[in-house]
Amino acid sequence: MSTLSRRDILMASAAALMMGGGQTPHPASAAEPPPAVPVPPLPTPDPIQTLWYTQPAAQWVEALPVGNGRLGAMVFGGISMERLQLNEDTFYAGGPYSDVNPAAKAALPEVRDLIFQGRYLEAEALAAAKVMATPLKQMPYQPLGDAVLLFQSLDTVHDYHRRLDLDSAVTTTRLVTGGGAWSSTHTREVFASAVDQVIVARLSANKPSLVSANLSLLTPQNATLVADGPDSLLLTGIGPSRFGIEGRLTFAVRLKVMATGGQVRAGSDGIVIDHADEAVVLITAATGYKRYDDISADPAALTAAALALAAANPYARLLADHVAEHQRLYRRVAIDLGSTPAATLPTDERVRANAAQDDPALAALYFNYGRYLLISSSRPGCQPANLQGIWNEQVDPPWESKWTININTEMNYWPAELVDLGECVQPLTAMLKDLSETGARTARDMYGANGWMAHHNTDIWRVAGPPDGPKWGLWPMGGAWLCRHLWDHYDYGRDKGYLAEVYPILTGATQFFLDTLAVLPGTNWLVTNPSLSPENEHPLGTSLCAGPAMDRQILRDLFDSTIKAGEILGRDADFRAKVKATRDRLPPDRIGAAGQLQEWLEDWDLRAPEVHHRHVSHLYAVYPSDQITRRGTPELMAAARKSLEIRGDDATGWGLGWRLNLWARLADGEHAHSILNLLLSPERTYPNLFDAHPPFQIDGNFGGTAGMVEMLVQSGADDIELLPALPRAWPTGHLKGVRVRGQGRLDLAWRDGALDRASLRNDGTQAHRWRVRLGEEVVAVSVPAGGEKRLVLENGRLVLV
Repeated sequence: MSTLSRRDILMASAAALMMGGGQTPHPASAAEPPPAVPVPPLPTPDPIQTLWYTQPAAQWVEALPVGNGRLGAMVFGGISMERLQLNEDTFYAGGPYSDVNPAAKAALPEVRDLIFQGRYLEAEALAAAKVMATPLKQMPYQPLGDAVLLFQSLDTVHDYHRRLDLDSAVTTTRLVTGGGAWSSTHTREVFASAVDQVIVARLSANKPSLVSANLSLLTPQNATLVADGPDSLLLTGIGPSRFGIEGRLTFAVRLKVMATGGQVRAGSDGIVIDHADEAVVLITAATGYKRYDDISADPAALTAAALALAAANPYARLLADHVAEHQRLYRRVAIDLGSTPAATLPTDERVRANAAQDDPALAALYFNYGRYLLISSSRPGCQPANLQGIWNEQVDPPWESKWTININTEMNYWPAELVDLGECVQPLTAMLKDLSETGARTARDMYGANGWMAHHNTDIWRVAGPPDGPKWGLWPMGGAWLCRHLWDHYDYGRDKGYLAEVYPILTGATQFFLDTLAVLPGTNWLVTNPSLSPENEHPLGTSLCAGPAMDRQILRDLFDSTIKAGEILGRDADFRAKVKATRDRLPPDRIGAAGQLQEWLEDWDLRAPEVHHRHVSHLYAVYPSDQITRRGTPELMAAARKSLEIRGDDATGWGLGWRLNLWARLADGEHAHSILNLLLSPERTYPNLFDAHPPFQIDGNFGGTAGMVEMLVQSGADDIELLPALPRAWPTGHLKGVRVRGQGRLDLAWRDGALDRASLRNDGTQAHRWRVRLGEEVVAVSVPAGGEKRLVLENGRLVLV
């Protein structure tokens, strides 16, 4: 039976149930209603910890996400039909493949010469014909399908409520049906357990025998659904082909029902739960993916084992273990920005009302939601958070919902170290190890170079060639930018073992550029060529160019990180000297005639077709890097500010996320706050608080979380600045548990716009000395290993107490 016809059957069944057909409301024909069990009231929604609504989700961007890093579900909270849209983080189209164009290596020298000659359109035409990846597109992330639950007739539904509690990572839907003595309360809870590797749904009511439902698994994939025993379903299939790459990745989804009372029957189209007191539904999934070049795993066996282990536990144990593991990460950080009466509204109404009346508690909720989403989509042993985290309902999603590494993947991980979720970076480190292998083949076969590299996108198969087209894809810096996260992870934790582990990745990325940087004619400068400033077209009709500002800035960070890592580890002195000599030949940042920081070597900025372009690539040196700072390079910082003013605030969701961090680095709290409010507007935030590019991209959520930290605390190698961009809208509040570079951890509180107190802890094994700044006040703070120092503001002076 096809997926479509099965869906039609289920929808017809739902209609029959809603009209009073199908199962009877109660198993007996007694004149008296069954006895009711008292239902504890749901807690009043915490305005900074709870997303809540008074109606079911009508569309995907209103549903609520749960995830355990590997498995994800979007929970719609329906009344007669509940939909759990399912994902597994390795499920992509296609199979292992290489995308290097065999003609690229021979054509690249001519492309490079044409760019140096200023014949940009000819260079683009040649690149399009002979250099770009084959296939030109990469493989899209896939949905597994839906678990659909159809409930018996629910008459006169009232007191409807659905919520996502960020602290427990549990969604709850509660509704009351009927009236008087015949009224009944129905509760449905859903969570994704990282401990037991299952999605769990509990269906309950306050009276016996009221849980009746039809369950099935629907999928847009080529798959078969069968009963797997009296209470279980098994869906098995294979992923689709795309862009000429054969679909070879197998997958399996298992669903099991454990009911108390009543009956459970499984058939080829689904499971019937008949008049149970309570039912617990367990769902798990897996694919054949082991790594980018090995798809030999057995998903049926993997899911059978996971489901058997989970089913051995009662619901209370599943829930308790899940909550404990989630809170182990989530409760490390806390924030309070104050509150207004708007905080009492449902979440969708708060988003709509925020533009008219500032809701600081909504900003705090958004901050906490970003942490929740990162925990839910990027755990050790899983894939990194992709363009939509792990949540996707489309077989051909926007931009393939893969990893766009010219900003979007990097932004996903901007908050990770800051909010003490360093473990969540492990999937990104693992992906970089893979890319250092596949990217080495790209470097060799495409560029004739040693080391490794990646362009502006990759997928589950870790291809590293230039996709999409020259204007977007022929940018050699994706891998180099990702390496910034390797250094950041070390710099926050100072783990030399980790640094030794990633050192070959850093040196390999560096080696590629030692081999490929070209001398800019008429100068002694070394530049990238071909390249571009993502994804911005310059005045000469294309984006292709040599040595744009962002490339030079990323290379300074890469080279500096490689040199520092070698020094710390005591390795490769001759190599470090060569890297330093190369770094010294990179062109400096330049200020244009309008006083702006130039995006290109040429002063093209104000002549570019999109002066207000969504990317602000040339401001990488301000954020996420710190090459340009207010006190260290004031002229360049003023030029960066001018560029940001020219570029404007009308941007995509993630574009606003980047601008938020930049205005925070500029110490302009009012402008940063206005950007945050733009991000929280209905045009840029969906009712479920997903970032609206539009369409949905999760990077804006993560950029927003990082930017809020940057408004309140910033840290360099051994420097900490308190309240650098505190807006008037947050006069009193606190931020607790955030990390600073050098194994530090900070609690911060302020009152009436001024510092109240700060506590700095040293998590390291050796004493550490920081310079702590508040405005123009600077205090040197030496904290012993495992110790803590406190600071307060006394008579306008920052002092230790």
